[in-house]
Amino acid sequence: MKVLAKFTAVFLLFSVNITAYAEVNFDIVANLDNGPGNVTVTDNGRIIMSLHQFYQPKYTVVEYKDKVLVPFPNKELADVDSKAALKLDSVLGIRSANGIVWMLDNGMRSGVMPKLVGWDTKANKLHQVILLPTPIAPKDAFVNDFAVDTRHNYIFISDPAGGTNAALIVVNLATGKARRILEGHASVIPENVDLVIDKVPVQVKDKSGKLIRPHIGVNPITEDLNNEWVYFGPMHGLSLYRIKADDLTDEKLNAKALASRVERYSDKPISDGITIDKDNNIYLGELAENAIGVISADRKYKRLVQSTDLSWVDSFCFGAAGQLYAVVNRLHQSATLNGGVLKAKPPFYLIQVKALAAGLTGR
Repeated sequence: MKVLAKFTAVFLLFSVNITAYAEVNFDIVANLDNGPGNVTVTDNGRIIMSLHQFYQPKYTVVEYKDKVLVPFPNKELADVDSKAALKLDSVLGIRSANGIVWMLDNGMRSGVMPKLVGWDTKANKLHQVILLPTPIAPKDAFVNDFAVDTRHNYIFISDPAGGTNAALIVVNLATGKARRILEGHASVIPENVDLVIDKVPVQVKDKSGKLIRPHIGVNPITEDLNNEWVYFGPMHGLSLYRIKADDLTDEKLNAKALASRVERYSDKPISDGITIDKDNNIYLGELAENAIGVISADRKYKRLVQSTDLSWVDSFCFGAAGQLYAVVNRLHQSATLNGGVLKAKPPFYLIQVKALAAGLTGR
């Protein structure tokens, strides 16, 4: 009887865990022929995605409309082969705020200067272009993701760069002035941890053809809905950090003083893009486990859902009706991260995740 009671207790505990997992689910909204990069949603519900440059897409930014992908904001700008004066070269980071879709162009395909491009979706015209020259974005920059702060009128960009020189870039939208900050700080440089997915390590070829396991610096970045705290951390890192937006925008703080304002917030797995809801739950992809997890307001991480369909969850964004979107792009199977061998095949996914609380449209 004691053995039976013990078995029953273990079974009930297992059942509770399974039930907890079942409460948070996801649905595949769209099967995509192209590997997505990041996703955002406008106030009126338009779904805008970047297409990841590792898959060499024809268009770098698209809109998911009527169940197909169409160039955004138009064919001339989105087409990477376009001769337009302001063509978009290699957009990954993308966010929508107050009717403006902001696109972060890292320029790495053509070796052009990185830039922020804002498109006014209400007036359907160019809103603003901010160039990010050296040394704001050094030669090895890989400006990747960002957060839009509408209270301070700033954008905060993550740049993993070469690893040891990873940094944040702070952009004043009113003046167009940009500053590179926290370069080389412990909160932005990668930790010595490898990413292994389905027992296969992520590997890249260096210039000599040797396979190496990359360690990527600061990538995930988001800001709470009160525009008070900015959360960030290295992709290859097991810690999430935060700093007040007031400190990031204070030009009077020197490098030492600013660094002292950074605090370690919580544990996290190796992860790509993140977002946050009104209750300060932070959502992220747990890349090594084909899963989605959350860091709750008590600073504890837990896995929400795990599936073979969640093979590299790259980016999250809340929609106009409170739904949480994410993209799946199997980036570890791209030639870039798979030792030069392309293994990934369509379909890639746009998914909808059952969030724990509502969030802000576009974030």
